[in-house]
Amino acid sequence: MTEDRARLHTAVLVAPSKERRKLRKQRRKAEARLHAEQHRTAIAAAKAKAEQERAERRATIYLPKAGESGAARLRTPGRFHLTRHQDTSATLAGAYPFVAEGGLGADGVFVGQDLYSGGSFVYDPWVLYARGIITAPNVVLAGIVGSGKSSLAKSLYTRSLPFGRRVYVPGDPKGEHTAVANAVGGRAIVLGHGLNTRLNPLDEGHRPSGLSDEQWASTVAARRRDLIGALAETVLARGLSPLEHTAIDIALTQTVRENDVPILPMVVDRILAPSADADGRLAEDGRLVGHALRRLVAGDLAGLFDGPSTVAFDPSLPMISLDLSRVTENSTLISVLMTCSSAWMESALLDPNGGQRWVIYDEAWRLMSHPALLRRMDAHWRLARHYGIANMLIFHKLTDLDNVGDQGSAMRSLANSLLANAETRIVYRQESDQLGPTATALGLTGTEQQLLPNLGVGQGLWRIKARSFVCQHQLHPDELALFDTSSRAAGGHR
Repeated sequence: MTEDRARLHTAVLVAPSKERRKLRKQRRKAEARLHAEQHRTAIAAAKAKAEQERAERRATIYLPKAGESGAARLRTPGRFHLTRHQDTSATLAGAYPFVAEGGLGADGVFVGQDLYSGGSFVYDPWVLYARGIITAPNVVLAGIVGSGKSSLAKSLYTRSLPFGRRVYVPGDPKGEHTAVANAVGGRAIVLGHGLNTRLNPLDEGHRPSGLSDEQWASTVAARRRDLIGALAETVLARGLSPLEHTAIDIALTQTVRENDVPILPMVVDRILAPSADADGRLAEDGRLVGHALRRLVAGDLAGLFDGPSTVAFDPSLPMISLDLSRVTENSTLISVLMTCSSAWMESALLDPNGGQRWVIYDEAWRLMSHPALLRRMDAHWRLARHYGIANMLIFHKLTDLDNVGDQGSAMRSLANSLLANAETRIVYRQESDQLGPTATALGLTGTEQQLLPNLGVGQGLWRIKARSFVCQHQLHPDELALFDTSSRAAGGHR
């Protein structure tokens, strides 16, 4: 038993057998005194202990709940709040695990598999434009030979056909799109020497709805002047002088006035031999232009665009392609052909009520090497949203844009504007020496740049505005048999 709980007990050890009453009272009084004294002693001890503890508490210094006052307390007067920290994903990559992109949604054309998330990758430029994700529906597609870029282009536009879209290929230098056009119920127009097919680039073409007779006549005249001027600049490899522009304009005006269906040979004859030229100055002004355009009439381009059109442009077809694979390989020659063929399609393309259409520029580096053709292409790209057109530019590498003109020239600026007006950039496998220029042109991160030389067939880096995806293009066996061009070189299907 502890001291605090100890009790005092008294008892008689030896008592006489006959104790007197007086002695017994004395003994009991002594016992009571002992108990009272012990009680007083315990109370005094407890009081002294309490006083001692109270004194210790008074002498002890306790901090307030808010801490010490002054700057040394290292505490804020209010509650503690953690401030938000913002940084780039490249900086935070070491602190936070990588999270895959949420994707572009399920509306549109199925392309393949997103290699980061494992989900389906769907793309449609018109859907993305309607949702405000992109502001321009144009596409730039680059990849080395054998990387699968051609199959991607074909699957994108053929899978868009069930959605009511149409496809126009103004010039197919290798004839890759002919089989596709025939398979989808479209038409491939084959141009070449020895064939009976003729296209008249001066045709009025399809008349858009809503234009008056005066507006339509003015539009056709302007398009014809631009076409002949672009052809002359391409063949001459220089710009036209004001005198040459005048010679073309007068010859074209006379030809249209005298003939219901003007054709190029008539315009060339009027340039070389004007009907109203008493002093011969007009013929001299247009002499070089006339001889340059004569290539389309009696030179190496004879038999293609030197007569009335033998085929009519049908804008209701799902796909129209102009096959130029039978024409002798020549850069200038192919460029002139693609210009004439695109002019033949132009009236239907520039119809705001024509619906949504893909326009495929394959082997586009040929067109970009000529200023006049580049200006026409740039004009079409800038008006793509108004006319419901999605242009697709296909070439091997982005440095092809650096080969256009000199540094700081107007041509280089036009070529770069094509890339700027295409918010969808698809890059397939690139060689190691192209990584730096490609990363600079597209603003790629170091990780994205390292991906490019290691991409497999059908794998591409998709840059859609500021978002990036790595997609594996997937083909149905029937599509593979129709689209694949690599299997021809290998002697069979891959």
